[in-house]
Amino acid sequence: MTAKTPMFLVVDDEPDMCWALEHIIESVGMTARSALSGGKALGLLRRGSYQMAFLDAKLPDIDGLELAKKIRRLDPSIRIVVVSGYFYQNDPMVERALQEKRIDDFVSKPFKNDEILRIIRSVSQLPASSLDMGNSFR
Repeated sequence: MTAKTPMFLVVDDEPDMCWALEHIIESVGMTARSALSGGKALGLLRRGSYQMAFLDAKLPDIDGLELAKKIRRLDPSIRIVVVSGYFYQNDPMVERALQEKRIDDFVSKPFKNDEILRIIRSVSQLPASSLDMGNSFR
């Protein structure tokens, strides 16, 4: 019996950012799906199982931290990572969301591939050699 490949959800209203995150995820043999809004993300979550979600903090239809609450209610086991150019790690709202376990991690935009790969590795047991992609995406 083979282990199921982890599925990752990318939620960002910028198609280029979705592409960048999908590319990083898929470059290490994982599977990713994207949504350009919170509503579409919730629809995908209702129809499938995901191990991790990368969420933009500001979406056209919902705040990313509010979306994290809704996702947590749908699937308490999913790891949620906010990726944002709006908030920063020491922002009180981010710190509160981390403390309340509403989100599991935070990455500032622009990010380096190895930041994303470090997070992916935490759920998928990727070997350290897969962390050699040092490019940045904005």
